[in-house]
Amino acid sequence: MSTPLSDCIRIVNKLLIDALFPIRCLSCQKEGFWLCEECRKEIKLLDFQVCPVCEKIITEKGKLCISCQKEGASDITAMVSAVPYDNPTVKKLAHAYKYRFLPDISEPLTYLLSKSILQNDFPIPDFICPVPLHPKRLRWRGFNQSLLLSEKISENLVPFMKIEVLDILERTKYNPPQMSLKNYQERLQNVKNIFAIKKDSGQTKIKNKTILIIDDIATTGATLEECAKVLKSAGAKKVFAAVIARQSWKR
Repeated sequence: MSTPLSDCIRIVNKLLIDALFPIRCLSCQKEGFWLCEECRKEIKLLDFQVCPVCEKIITEKGKLCISCQKEGASDITAMVSAVPYDNPTVKKLAHAYKYRFLPDISEPLTYLLSKSILQNDFPIPDFICPVPLHPKRLRWRGFNQSLLLSEKISENLVPFMKIEVLDILERTKYNPPQMSLKNYQERLQNVKNIFAIKKDSGQTKIKNKTILIIDDIATTGATLEECAKVLKSAGAKKVFAAVIARQSWKR
């Protein structure tokens, strides 16, 4: 529950951010928007998706390709990326969102991500699950960008219905950011076995349910894979994933 002091701190922080970073479209510099309507319309969603594991084969709605299905290579049923990783406007938005500490940028990013999920006809999930931050990084940033996206998406996927957001995953280890590692194998190892279900988090709710994991930018996809593995081990029936963009390592 908010206290008068925490409300004051939040207001002061917002005033400082507004003073240091006036709201201007990160594409055309138009005042009053982080992404104006004209520039938003120019961002084209990906019109195809690839296998989330091998990244080599275009698949329907981002499902696993036949080979990866046979190998049991993933606990993720399908994954969609909203836009190409090299889209300059989206790169600016994502960077400002995470590293300039601007939570309001979740709005235009949510628009792109929600539209992509609907375009790819994902099943309506029983729950939406954000990728968690370690408490140390959460204190540094002030908000979990994946949780904000999840909360907004929960209100936009189905008209007149809000899908419950389950913030039930936790990081059990403080690891370096994936973006700081340049080697593919290092990135895989960096997130191995670092997630768990929070104690007393309502784990039984996800048994035999369909879960949608939300994150901002995927690099190797290993973070999402680890989250899916934990959710499936806890009884989830199917796990889907959606990200704004994914950096390709394998194609």
